[in-house]
Amino acid sequence: MSVIILILIGFLSAVIGSIVGIGGGIIIVPTLIYFGMTLGILEGITPQTAIGTSSIILIVTGFSSTLGYLKVKQVDVKNGMIFLVGIIPGALIGAYLSRYLTLHSFNLYFGIFLIIVAMLLMVRHKIPPIQSFQKEQYMKSFTDLHGQEYHYSVVPSTAMLSSFLIGITSGLFGIGGGALMTPLMLLVFRFPPHVAVGTSMMMIFFSSITSSVGHVVLGHVVWGYSIILIIASWIGARLGVKINKTVQSDTVVLILRIVMLVLGIYLIVRSFYS
Repeated sequence: MSVIILILIGFLSAVIGSIVGIGGGIIIVPTLIYFGMTLGILEGITPQTAIGTSSIILIVTGFSSTLGYLKVKQVDVKNGMIFLVGIIPGALIGAYLSRYLTLHSFNLYFGIFLIIVAMLLMVRHKIPPIQSFQKEQYMKSFTDLHGQEYHYSVVPSTAMLSSFLIGITSGLFGIGGGALMTPLMLLVFRFPPHVAVGTSMMMIFFSSITSSVGHVVLGHVVWGYSIILIIASWIGARLGVKINKTVQSDTVVLILRIVMLVLGIYLIVRSFYS
């Protein structure tokens, strides 16, 4: 039973995560905690081991998805490297801070965080571009497969500071940073949705490597579960990339919003029973 559960968790989280650029960590962590601590089916699961194990899995999901998105030119490598300057040290700090999380605090804070981001995505078209984040010298353009043209820019100083803060949440919650990185690129820097997803998966790959180092040192990884999850995630991530190429940009954002909203409500409810 536990093997089947792990296969489903790895596969489904990777499919959904790679479609919308969140890596799947926001699905892996709460489901591991649910089946481990609530139902008692998965042994050895604590908030810390769920987060650490998720970080290991996200390396595979991020790598598999990034390869797929690079082939269809949906990764902004140059700007992605700028974000990585901030996200990598942040991920190390977050991994260390995760040792202080309790099940209650994880569910409550992470749930509130997801709902806030989902609400921002609902009104993203009504939020005017912030001029300090949109500078002509950094402007780039992109035309998606449906012929829609986008213009966006990334100011290095702002990108590094914001990604550093996101890196902390990446290591703290074991989510690879995608749950915040994709919305940040959409809302603040006005990335095209498909490019935001592809670039986010590249950053998830690198930030997960960094945060995983911290979690391995702290003994927060259940290696037996990781092997099963890695195999399922690799297959799921490849499928997610193929699905992403066939859907409209607004559909990608809608899926992201729904996933975050549902999980956020669930985690807040669970926090009152933990």
